[in-house]
Amino acid sequence: MTAKPLDDCSELLLRELAPQVLGAVIRRFRDFTAAEDAVQEALIAAAMQWPGEGLPDNPRAWLIQVACRRMFDYQRSELARRRRETDAALQFDQLAPQPGTENETDQDDTLILLFMCCHPALTSSSAIALTLRAVGGLTTAEIANAFLVPEATMAQRISRAKQSIKASGVPFRLPTDQDRAARLRAVLHVLYLIFNEGYTSSVGPELLRLDLSREAIRLTRAVQSLLPDDAEVAGLLALMLLTDARRAARTGPEGELIPLTKQDRTIWDQQEISEGVALLTATLPMGLVGAYQLQAAIAAIHDEASRAEDTDWPQILALYDLLKGMSDNPMVLLNHAIAAAMVHGPSAGLELLNALDADGRLTGHHRLDAVRAHLLELAGDHQAAIAHYSIAAGRTTSLPERNYLVTQAARLKESTPNQSPSDAR
Repeated sequence: MTAKPLDDCSELLLRELAPQVLGAVIRRFRDFTAAEDAVQEALIAAAMQWPGEGLPDNPRAWLIQVACRRMFDYQRSELARRRRETDAALQFDQLAPQPGTENETDQDDTLILLFMCCHPALTSSSAIALTLRAVGGLTTAEIANAFLVPEATMAQRISRAKQSIKASGVPFRLPTDQDRAARLRAVLHVLYLIFNEGYTSSVGPELLRLDLSREAIRLTRAVQSLLPDDAEVAGLLALMLLTDARRAARTGPEGELIPLTKQDRTIWDQQEISEGVALLTATLPMGLVGAYQLQAAIAAIHDEASRAEDTDWPQILALYDLLKGMSDNPMVLLNHAIAAAMVHGPSAGLELLNALDADGRLTGHHRLDAVRAHLLELAGDHQAAIAHYSIAAGRTTSLPERNYLVTQAARLKESTPNQSPSDAR
C-alpha cells in the first residue's frame, strides 16, 4: 500500500465513507447489526492506523476489507459455537467473490441502504431514526435529542428497527418502482432531516456539520438522478442547494453564529444558488407544487436579495400561507409568524406565537423563545426580550446558538439597563 500524508480532513472522510462501507458489508453479509459493529471496528482501526501509516490509496476499499474480515471472524465464531463445520464451509464458499463479479469496493451502496432503512415494515419514526443512525452517521444521543426522547428509548427503537428489517428478509437491492413510490416520502423526509442537522447542529460545539449536509446533498442528487421527473425530489435538492449556498457566511472567525440579516452576502455560493434556482424553475411547471418546492422558493427569495432590507417579505409570507395549508409542521407556523411580523409588524407575529403556545408542540423548544425575543425586541419591549433570549439560551443544546442568544441578551442589557416594560411602550 502506498501511503499518502494524512490531512485534517481524515475524520470528515471517515464520516462520509461510513454509510458507503456499511451498505457494502450489509449487501454481502445480510446482517444489519453485525455489519454495523464490524464497520465501527474498521473505523476505529482506521483512526488508530492512518495517522501513523498514512492514508490508503483507496480508503473505502481499505475499510470494506477490514470490516469484511471482522464479519468473517464473527461468522467463524458463530459457526464454531454452533458446531456446524459443514455448513460453515458451504457458507464461506457462497460468500467468496465469484470470478468476473463487480468489484465490491467500487460500488456505492448508500442509496440502497437509504431505501432499505425506509422499509414499510418499519414505522415512520423508526425508519427515520434508523436512517439517521446508519446513513446520516448521527449518534443515538443526537437522534434522541431530535426526537425529544431519552437516549435509552431511542437505542431500543433503533435496535428493534434493525431486527424488523432482518426478519422481513428484504433483499439488498434498490426497490421496485411500486415499493420505491411507497418509501419515497420517508426517504425525502430523512434526507431533509440529515441536511438540517448538518446545517444547524442540534447539539455540540459546532454550528455546522459539513459531513452531514454534504452527504444529504450527495444522496439527494442520487435520488434525483434515479427519479429525474419527480418534482418534489428536485424541489428538495433545490432547497438544500439554496440553503447551503449561505454556509460560508453563517459563522465568524471563532465559529460564532451570524444571523441571516448580518451575513456577508458577497461570499454566498453563487454556483449553488444558480443550480438551485434552475432546478426550481424547471420543477414549477410540472404540476402540483409540494412542500419542498415552496420552501425552496422561499430560500430563493432570500438568496436573490442583495441586501437584507431588499428581501421580498410579502412574497415570502404568501408562500408560507400556501405552505401552512399543506403542512402542519409547527416550525412552518413559527417561520410564518416571522414573515407576518416582517410584513405587518411585530405585534402581528407575536399574536401568531400565542397560538403556537396553545398548540403545545413547541413548548420548551428554544426556537419559540428565540423568535419571541426577537419580535419583542422589534416591538421595543427590551426587558421581555432579554428574558426570552435568556430562556432560549438555557434550552438550546447547541453551543454556538447558546452563545449567540446570551450575546443578544447582554447587548440589550447594555443598551437599556434601566428600562422597564412600561418604558418600552
